[in-house]
Amino acid sequence: MAFNLRGKRSRLAPTGETRVSRKSVVHRALDAIERLGDRLPDPVFIFAWIIAALVAASVACAALGVGAVNPVDGEVLRAKSLLAPDNLRTLLVEMPKTLTGFAPLGYVLLIMLGAGVAERVGLLSAAIRVMMGASPRVLVTPMVILLGLLSNHAADSGFVILLPLAGAAFAAVGRHPIAGIAAAFAGVVGSFAGNPLPGQFDALILGLSEPAARLIDADWTANLAGDWWFTAAGAAIFIPTAWWVTVRVVEPRLGPWEAPEGLAPHDAPLSPDERRGLAWAGVAALAVVAVWAALTLLPGAPLVDHATDGPARWTPFFRSLVAGFFVLFLAAGVVYGRIVGVIRSDRDIVRLASESMAAMAPYIVLAFAAAHFIAMFTWSNLGVIIAINGADALRASGLPIPILMMAIVVLTAALDMLIGSASAKWAALAPVLVPMLMLLGVSPEMTTAAYRMGDSTVNMASPLMPYFGLVLGFCQRWRPGFGVGGLISAMLPYSAAMMAAGVLLVGFWTVLELPTGPGAPVHYSIAASLPG
Repeated sequence: MAFNLRGKRSRLAPTGETRVSRKSVVHRALDAIERLGDRLPDPVFIFAWIIAALVAASVACAALGVGAVNPVDGEVLRAKSLLAPDNLRTLLVEMPKTLTGFAPLGYVLLIMLGAGVAERVGLLSAAIRVMMGASPRVLVTPMVILLGLLSNHAADSGFVILLPLAGAAFAAVGRHPIAGIAAAFAGVVGSFAGNPLPGQFDALILGLSEPAARLIDADWTANLAGDWWFTAAGAAIFIPTAWWVTVRVVEPRLGPWEAPEGLAPHDAPLSPDERRGLAWAGVAALAVVAVWAALTLLPGAPLVDHATDGPARWTPFFRSLVAGFFVLFLAAGVVYGRIVGVIRSDRDIVRLASESMAAMAPYIVLAFAAAHFIAMFTWSNLGVIIAINGADALRASGLPIPILMMAIVVLTAALDMLIGSASAKWAALAPVLVPMLMLLGVSPEMTTAAYRMGDSTVNMASPLMPYFGLVLGFCQRWRPGFGVGGLISAMLPYSAAMMAAGVLLVGFWTVLELPTGPGAPVHYSIAASLPG
């Protein structure tokens, strides 16, 4: 989002805005990665070339009879050629459904429909100026990372809402906005394994662990807070790690923030109309929050699953937050726009919303390519086959349990480059890893925690990540011409540092046998599940 803010060059070393007279080996390596990455084609054509390679691989694997045994039902899964008649028919007949069924597309368009109005009337710019004026400069980075970790509770809204706001927040204190976007991106991706509070993702991922565990213990029930202590520790590690990477690596590489000509000063005082608009926009936002609270807390509330207990009861509420953000941004934006004079009739609202959707056209094109790559990878069965065979290789390795758990983190991270969906990967891996490790004395909660750590680090630096193109677009609004290589080289330090921290945390946790959550020990006793 293009905010009405201007950064100032800072002489303070902690912001990372000092020039490095002599580049380190790491900086030179990242510069080389950036140059190489910038030679890559547009992300849409990256997906196109990978789809072509996937088709060729599916044909070869199907001809060779490549397969794996499904550990749930014993069925032999075979690779399927994407040129087989049934797959070609599915591709052509279901093409519209493949695009519209791409979950990130719906999240992005719905939220931007409201947030785009709030941006274009000037609400977000005014709010950022007020917040940054009242915030300690040194705490901007950890605040952005923490908000990224917490955004996991609002589905994928963090990618759409927090990242552009983080860029504006950094610019508002004279720091490079792309560094803010990168820090927020690392926090949002890292939230799958680093989160202070359990939420809907815990219900989803541990819910997939339950049927896998019941292959060994028919009475085992998922504790949806079973990874709470582990993910809280992950958050405590990720925040300082990502903070250090932002200040010491990313910002020095980006250099001083030079604001484009024509942008108003970030510290310009608000006009009386802007102040009044902010106040009434806050009232509108509180009204939306009150409505959502009533829909969640009143007797018979529709945003609560009354048929379940524990954290799972709140799953409808968490999943409704995407719609909630849309309504909140739209209501606050309309109120603010009316007061400052940008919105004078209903036609202005429609025009602003239409402009927001027009700005999302490049992302829709990218979503078409990404949706078909993911769908075709599923139709070929190659993802499931790779996951099962990879898990079998770990089982046959004979590694000590702590090393084996750390290897699961690495395996998951490697699969991240092929299968972006956390739930899709775990649906394939859980029936193999969870029973295997239960027999070796490791609880399903600990196995799930190790998987989550591997899923939270690598894909932030992968062009195949479904939101990578969207993030690149946010960066290009601050620096036109910023390329794929620039974003990859900005995110790789986060990925490497958070991956190393995560692997060490899993090994440390397993060795000390710390509980992963309330009532969730690391050790599992198979004898406890046997009759008598």
